Amino acid sequence: MIVTGTVITGDPAQPVVDALVVRDGVVVAVGTADALRAADPDQAVTATGRVILPGLVNAHTHAYSAYARGMAVHSPTRDFPEILANLWWALDRKLEPEDVTLNATTTFLESVRNGVTTVFDHHSSPNAIPGSLGLMAEAADRVGLRACLCYETSDRDGPWAFAAGVTENVDFMREANTTGQDRVRGMFGLHASFTLSEPSLDAVAEATEGVPGGYHVHVAEGPSDQEHALATFGKRVVDRLAGHGMIGPESIAAHCIHVTPDEIEVLADRRANVVHNPHSNLGNAVGFAPVVEMLRRGIRVGLGTDAYTADMLASMQVAKIVASGHRLDPTVGFGESVAMLFQHNPALASEVFGTDLGILRPGAAADLITLDYRPPTPLDERSAWGHAVFGMAGAQVVDAMVAGEWIYRDRAFTRLDEAEVLAHSAERAERIWKEM
Repeated sequence: MIVTGTVITGDPAQPVVDALVVRDGVVVAVGTADALRAADPDQAVTATGRVILPGLVNAHTHAYSAYARGMAVHSPTRDFPEILANLWWALDRKLEPEDVTLNATTTFLESVRNGVTTVFDHHSSPNAIPGSLGLMAEAADRVGLRACLCYETSDRDGPWAFAAGVTENVDFMREANTTGQDRVRGMFGLHASFTLSEPSLDAVAEATEGVPGGYHVHVAEGPSDQEHALATFGKRVVDRLAGHGMIGPESIAAHCIHVTPDEIEVLADRRANVVHNPHSNLGNAVGFAPVVEMLRRGIRVGLGTDAYTADMLASMQVAKIVASGHRLDPTVGFGESVAMLFQHNPALASEVFGTDLGILRPGAAADLITLDYRPPTPLDERSAWGHAVFGMAGAQVVDAMVAGEWIYRDRAFTRLDEAEVLAHSAERAERIWKEM
């Protein structure tokens, strides 16, 4: 199949072309449409006439939060600890296996609709832990996107839930992290330092010995995380987690808002993957992550949404604005936000899934999206990222391909009935809302 359009490849060697060839789920050639057609005149040609991007990666989100949209919360949510206790922890305890499936399915559908073809999800359902990651993997398969999944292990729901979380993560990682497939992966989910005791972290480290895959943990998202770590353990969060081997090149440290220069050095020395979530950080009023400082230190900082939105292009735009506005410096933010979404997220996903993702070059997975974006100025290798940051949006996505298969075509899903799924979700959400 030859796919034509304005292709922004993400590859510095050939940043903008007008066609690519897809065969057996892989990109086999990129270049000019005329040359590719001449080289293989028997190939079917799909002329989109649209902008084509690599499928986007969301490096941190929470599908379990799906029922919260539009839901009124009657308990106080005046600061981050109250937001956690009175919203998210009250919600996740009400989820049953059916809800786990629905939350994952609706989140994955919305992700694809916004151009996301790979998702890193951090799940929680304390009263429906066993088998929950398998249910989410099945949902990912039905939608057709790639997913890296983990369960949010913590002490907050007692010893049984902690033990069940450990087992769920380890069993899923052993099953998913194999060389035989590149559609689903597992990490070990940890909530945060302040909900995990020293014995619990020791138990996790012991349980994961020899298990393939890294950790996915919230790090210093709110100031209370650092206050608890210092008061209880005499260490800051990054130092504490690093001491247990939970900060490193295979792991994700989400947020990292309240980290010191010394902690940034530890993150850099450990070659950590940090994920910035600007919408969520602003919405929760938890502060501004030192993204520019971490990037300048050489840390691979990716981009997520923390379930605040499914639109990674919007996340990139807000990341740019936050960096400029917080530092009162309009010269920072643009290159950093592009690097997070179009370099660091693809690099992280490619390592985790064992195949080139987030880039359109020969040998890479044929994961791509098309956008109905009509630029008022030239769109070429000089201006491509400027158009991406200041003009493109998830709402413009028309098609999505994963491994050479159109899973979203002309704004319709090809594998399942979206309307049916959404109706079922709304019905289940009504039950949760009444209980909340």
